Amino acid sequence: MKKFAMIGAAGYIAPRHMKAIKDTGNTLVAAMDKNDSVGVIDSYFPEADFFVEYERFDRHIDLLKRKGTDIDYVSIASPNYLHDSHIRFALRHGAHAICEKPLVLNPHNIDALKIVQDETGKQVYNILQLRLHPSIIELKEHVAAEVAKNPNKVFDVDLTYLTSRGHWYFTSWKGDDNKSGGIATNIGVHFYDMLGWVFGDLVKNEAHLKQADASAGYLEFKHAKVRWFLSVNYNYIPEQIKASGQRTYRSITVDGKEIEFSGGFTDLHTVSYQHILKGEGFSLDEARKSIEIVSQIRKQDTVNNKSDVHPFVAKVIR
Repeated sequence: MKKFAMIGAAGYIAPRHMKAIKDTGNTLVAAMDKNDSVGVIDSYFPEADFFVEYERFDRHIDLLKRKGTDIDYVSIASPNYLHDSHIRFALRHGAHAICEKPLVLNPHNIDALKIVQDETGKQVYNILQLRLHPSIIELKEHVAAEVAKNPNKVFDVDLTYLTSRGHWYFTSWKGDDNKSGGIATNIGVHFYDMLGWVFGDLVKNEAHLKQADASAGYLEFKHAKVRWFLSVNYNYIPEQIKASGQRTYRSITVDGKEIEFSGGFTDLHTVSYQHILKGEGFSLDEARKSIEIVSQIRKQDTVNNKSDVHPFVAKVIR
């Protein structure tokens, strides 16, 4: 049984980490979050110590170690801009780090973390759950087979992801680009990771739309041309989806064929943990490509490229 600590226990994604720790037969020893709305812990690890102050949490982990109780892993589900610091905390306390997406906000953060990783001998793992989704694995195998027949094959891909959020979103850290990285980073990074994993190295990166509630652009990989659109605005969801009572719309088409991957998301954290515990987790180097993509999107100006623009952009720019 491995001993876990957790930083960021009150957020949306934290229960998936708690469930994964429990499902893999391990235990949560201590958790920290500045917010104390963490009753969900009782459903998994009611005996876990809990702290709202980072300094007290730090001291507690240090005291445990001095008493002979080492923490094996620290699960990190804190705000994006704090990931880098919290990963360092894990490594320097002698634990491996399991971090939510995005791993960090900038590629240079990965370079610095590799130094700390080498110094401590502990590993950093990123949750890149789409790589473990059966439909995406099937897509990767299909692409590999087609490329084997035609090395110059380039697929046409449309990525659309709308996940409605209320006014709270823009008041929280998620609405602050300096803390979340913006829409493309906060809700798009694991899609970009998946695209690079399936279709190869990035060739071109254009931003067509950059607003607080929506972002769009064009990515060209070695084997794919991708038009993408992301938003948290309910108004952009197709009417037929609204009529069904849904507030989320997720679609990936490859050469006009829809890739169905709606189900199974809630279980992929457990699968991710199973891989990590077997020493097969996704490393710093594997996270780099998607971090480079979102960093470029964040820093570049938008361009007017009508030939490669996602059709949903017309919903925003009329």
